[in-house]
Amino acid sequence: MAPREFKRSERVAGQMRRELATLIQREVDDPELGFVSLSDVEVTRDLAHAKVYVTVFEADKAADSIKALKRAAGFLRMRLGQEMRIRAVPELHFHHDASVETGIAMDALIDRAVSSDGRDDAAGEGEEE
Repeated sequence: MAPREFKRSERVAGQMRRELATLIQREVDDPELGFVSLSDVEVTRDLAHAKVYVTVFEADKAADSIKALKRAAGFLRMRLGQEMRIRAVPELHFHHDASVETGIAMDALIDRAVSSDGRDDAAGEGEEE
């Protein structure tokens, strides 16, 4: 019985992610909400709570965007109930997913390391000849 519940929570999470993405894009009209994307939704086995991970494409607007989504949580939960037709809609908990920003920072560090390594190689080759 436990594995079936787990699969159901995963199905609900996937459907919630799709529906929330559409609802946020079309129906949340808050000037503090930046350009966001839902990276993941995790629903507890009892379907009481959902962690919604949000990527904010303008890093300086991340805190304001999460606040805007938290303000809209009740409305979004009501609309999810209408769209998904499930008896109990999980309580929404929005979290900032900084993985894109971390990835960009890591790429920049790698690029700097590679370019400085290239300068070291060029300097080293000139000395040997």
